[in-house]
Amino acid sequence: MVSSTQSTIGIAIVGTGFGQKVHIPGFQAHPRTQIVAVYHRDRAKAEAIAQQYQIPSACETIEAIVALPLVQGVSLSTPPFLHYEQAKIVLKAGKHLLLEKPTTLSAREALELQQLAAANGAVANLNFEFRCIPTWLRLAELLAEGYVGKPRLIKVDWLVSSRADASRPWNWYAQKEQGGGALGAIGSHAFDYIAWLFGNVKQLCARLSVSVPERPDPENGQLKTVDADDVCTILLELADGTPCQLCLSAATYQGRGHWVEVYGDHGTLVLGSSNQKDYVHGFKLWGSQQGEPLQELEIPKRLEFPETFQDGRIAPFVRIIDRWVQGIDEGRAIAPSLQEGLYSQRLMDLAHESNQSGRWVMVE
Repeated sequence: MVSSTQSTIGIAIVGTGFGQKVHIPGFQAHPRTQIVAVYHRDRAKAEAIAQQYQIPSACETIEAIVALPLVQGVSLSTPPFLHYEQAKIVLKAGKHLLLEKPTTLSAREALELQQLAAANGAVANLNFEFRCIPTWLRLAELLAEGYVGKPRLIKVDWLVSSRADASRPWNWYAQKEQGGGALGAIGSHAFDYIAWLFGNVKQLCARLSVSVPERPDPENGQLKTVDADDVCTILLELADGTPCQLCLSAATYQGRGHWVEVYGDHGTLVLGSSNQKDYVHGFKLWGSQQGEPLQELEIPKRLEFPETFQDGRIAPFVRIIDRWVQGIDEGRAIAPSLQEGLYSQRLMDLAHESNQSGRWVMVE
């Protein structure tokens, strides 16, 4: 845990959907951060949110946010098509940045943000929260200890129902050009944790599908075309030759949830949760060696969250804040940083390229 005896860091909240659900309570719970400003393009809404959460300043432009002397860091959780332009303003002002995934709309944009952060002395992190969940941390430890031996197959199923209902209104999530789709929403996480747990990817082959091709316009009810994927089937070959299969869907009624299976020449590890209402609460870890039956594995107390919340996303987010604050103290970005965000974005770009060409693509 980051020390609570050092100076408080003034935070501005940009993005008030996910921001209100996760970022605001996360920063309020952290001993080193204080929310000093909130942004909304509608001035009245910005002021209402500021009043609700007792935030001193409300702004209707990003420029006004970064001009506030008390703002040292900006939490950015707007839709992905806004990330690049908004993050540029933040980083050019020399403010630290905590960014929601997916990083941007392209690896080119993500690389530019990484370069801007370095040039302006800003510490920038991504909220890849699976790196901070106790069961996932234990999985990482066991893999590093060689529990499964040499991996033979990695299988990821992430099957949820958030977009299964075809009457759910059309919005930015339905639009590929605005960063919508399951690949950006959950594939960005999967690409990050595969790199974290198993190493780099050598090549991939992806098929991105739209299973709900139309959704009603929220203003007039007319059906509008959906071109953002809601089902992704992706094959990866890791740098060490290990095959990896991903099946991701946001449109599966009664989907099995989120599961990672690792099969090696010495043993097996299975991590998973069938909880459809909260994508953090509910994970368990099972293991087997030498062909013995799978047994649920205990998670050491040292890995548990010091505090949990009704919304499971908040506790790992507080740990992401820990890493960000430590990085600000030390003047360096600690993973998951923009470097990891760039890598995830590069794999997403290549998945789109593979889908369009129908071929395997190499990861440089």
